[in-house]
This record gives sequence, structure tokens and C-alpha cells, in this order.
Amino acid sequence: RRYLENKYGSDQVHQGGLRVYTSLDMDLQRAANQAVLDGLAAYERRHGWKGHLENVLSKGTTMDSYQHPDWDDDPQVNGYAHALVTAISPGSAVIKFGRYTSAISQSEAAWTARKLQSILKVGDIVYVKILSLGPKPKIRVSLEQDSGAQGGLIALDNSTGEIKAMVGGRDFNLSKFNRATQALRQVGSSFKPYVYTAAIDQGAKPDDTIMDGPVTFQTASGPYVPHNYDEKFEGSITLRRALAQSRNIPALELADSLGIKTVIDYAHRFGITSNIPAYLPVALGAAEVTLLEQTSAYSVFPNDGVRVNPRYVTKVTDYEGRVLEEDFAEVKDVISINTARIMTSMLRDVVLHGTAITATTMKYALAGKTGTTNNFTDAWFVGFSPSITCGVWVGFDEKKSLGPTETGAHAALPIWIDFMKIALAGKEPGEFAAPPELPSNPVVQKVDTPDLAPGADETH
Repeated sequence: RRYLENKYGSDQVHQGGLRVYTSLDMDLQRAANQAVLDGLAAYERRHGWKGHLENVLSKGTTMDSYQHPDWDDDPQVNGYAHALVTAISPGSAVIKFGRYTSAISQSEAAWTARKLQSILKVGDIVYVKILSLGPKPKIRVSLEQDSGAQGGLIALDNSTGEIKAMVGGRDFNLSKFNRATQALRQVGSSFKPYVYTAAIDQGAKPDDTIMDGPVTFQTASGPYVPHNYDEKFEGSITLRRALAQSRNIPALELADSLGIKTVIDYAHRFGITSNIPAYLPVALGAAEVTLLEQTSAYSVFPNDGVRVNPRYVTKVTDYEGRVLEEDFAEVKDVISINTARIMTSMLRDVVLHGTAITATTMKYALAGKTGTTNNFTDAWFVGFSPSITCGVWVGFDEKKSLGPTETGAHAALPIWIDFMKIALAGKEPGEFAAPPELPSNPVVQKVDTPDLAPGADETH
């Protein structure tokens, strides 16, 4: 809507009879909304009840006159909404949701480990999940929490660039800011594929070895002593394992040898338009990028090195049917077919043996990369099948910590999995094109032994 209003004017958009054709798939859009909301609810439950609820009575508003924006929409089973507490009894809290009423039982708030009477009072605005809709006006709900954590999701068709689903936040009624297209966030280790792409493109092989050990880099601002997430070192490992386990030291060693400006140039070739400062920690994801750009960039890998410009408005006509705008796919070569296929196989190992191993619960060809920023401020997972690329981000708008261990694998990946299960259900899954045959490296068996436990997390 924002795009259309800027181009055609608000009056033309709302009163001029424009007909807008979009690429969105409504079934996938519903799946995306559900996955994000369920993922945020799971995050909230992991961190316990925080309280700090808004109370309408304390603001001088009467119970009868209060109206929440959520109440303009009809409730849907498994949907989330804000409700008004109208009464409290020892075992339950009565709530009002527009013309619906319900009672939150103690069992539906067990995750808080608190008695309802101690955490709720009349006039509180609570966040609930709608479990079932009975005879009007009855509705069954569970108590949830909205502490301000946000999420975004973008899914696009690899071959056409068409955006099939987009979620810009938890609740459009409360915030029109689109975190999928407008929010610039540090991408953490989800930036590392650009480092490895640059290396592969310039002749490195996945089975080449690199040292994961203590190192100090001399930078313009002084010595830089990086660490791995687990504060350990694996010694000599292959590039394939270094990426799968999201080891920080090897990524920095590669970026330093290539030149950070070369790495940044590759990121720009992939469609990243934000200004990226030329300093070494960028290799670990210190750059700020939108979810849309990062997701679109990853589609280059399953697309054999070709980037198709993302688009969600395919055609606009006026009230008489005259075409005002028609958006055709813009295609650009980014990397060679061989480099794309090698990188896809390396990112496949992130799922099979690395930080995204949870995704192996789905028996599809899947690949991608987790990302976690310092102090667990941003959690990412961007991944793809042969047909669809999806990116997920979780964080707070004010860029505060999500909490210890809230990595990309923990906070973002489960949302991605929930969405992709539905996106790929009943469809021909396909397989990734095989990478080119490369000479075997006899050292690999010694440095990448299968008994090394897969890594679960990372941060830069």
C-alpha cells in the first residue's frame, strides 16, 4: 500500500478504482503469519512471565468504552489478539474480546508458573491465543505474552523472484513498520556465505583446510582478537566444516586473505545495497541489511548463480482496465554455475551436519545459514529448497538482547521450519543440482572426523 500511495497518490489508490495484482500466495501468507506468531509465542514462554501490562483503568478509561484495534477483525482459530480482563476469580480470569467473552483457566496459563490472581487484575490488557471458537459469543483462549519481541519473514519463488509471503511484524494493527523491507539489522553469521563464495569463486575448494586457532589481526583501530561462539578452537579444518559449524576464525582468515573490500563487492553483486564499512568484522555480519535483500541474495545459490529481482506487485490497472504498470522479472548473473552449486552443497551441510541440523526433521533438499549477532540482539535463518527461498529474522525494534542462547538456530530456525513444512507439502520437492567433481583431498578424513559433534549455535 505504501508503494502504491507513493506512486499513484492516496486518493487514486483508495478511491480511483485501481486493480492491483500481486505475487502473494494467500495460503503461504497465512502459513507465514502463523509461523511467526507461534515462534514469537514460543520465545516468550521460554523467558517466563514479565508482566508490565497496560491497564485501561489506570489511564482513566472506562471498561465499557475501551476498544482495541485487534477487535476490528473477526477472531480466527490459532490467531492471536489482545483482550481486556473484566473479572478475576481464584481459578480463572474473565476477558472481553470485542463481542466475545472467554475465561482464561489456570491450566492455560501454567507456563507462567504463577497464580492468575497474582499476575492479572481487572482492566489489564492481555495477549491471548485463540484455541477454539464455540457458540457465539464464547471463545477458548490461552494466556500468552507480548513483551515487544518482533519477527519478520520473506518467502520468494527462486525462478521468478515473486514474493509469495511477507510478514513485517507481530501485529499490523499496532505497528505499520515493515521489518521485512524497512528494518536494517546486523545479519551475523548469515553474512559468511559471501566470504566463502568469494573464496570459492577465486579458486578455493570446499575440502581445502584452514586453521581455526588463536589469532590477532592488526587493524586501523588497533589489535582485533576474535573468538568463536564456544570459545574453543578446532585446529585445521576444511572450509566446508568451517562454514557448517559457523566458525568465526576461519571466516576472518579467509576475508583477510581475500581483502574485505573484495568480500563486500561480492555482497553487493548479490543485491545487498546498504553501505557496508570496509573493516574486518563485517565478515562476521557487522553489516546492516534488510531481510528482503538478504533473502533475495540467497536465492542466487539454488538459481545457479542468477539473481532474479524480487517483486510483489506484478501489474496495476485503472478502473477501465488500462495497464498502468507491469513488472517483469529482472535477471542478473552474479556468480558462475559451478560456484553456485559448490556453495549450495556447502550450505546443505549447514543443515545436514551444522548449526541448522534441526531442519533435517524435514526430508527435503534444504540448505541455508544461521545468523546471530553480538549479545543475541538479532537471530536469523535464511534458507532454501530448489524452488523457494525463505528468510526469518527475530529481534526487538530497540536492538536489545533477546536473551542468552537465543541464536538463529534457536529463535529463527523453528519459524522457518514451520513455514517450509507447509510451503513444500504436497509439492514435488526436487533436488539440488550436483556440484562439479573436485579432486579428493586425502587430508579431509583426518581433519573432519564424523564423530565431531555438530555445532548448534553461533554469534559474531
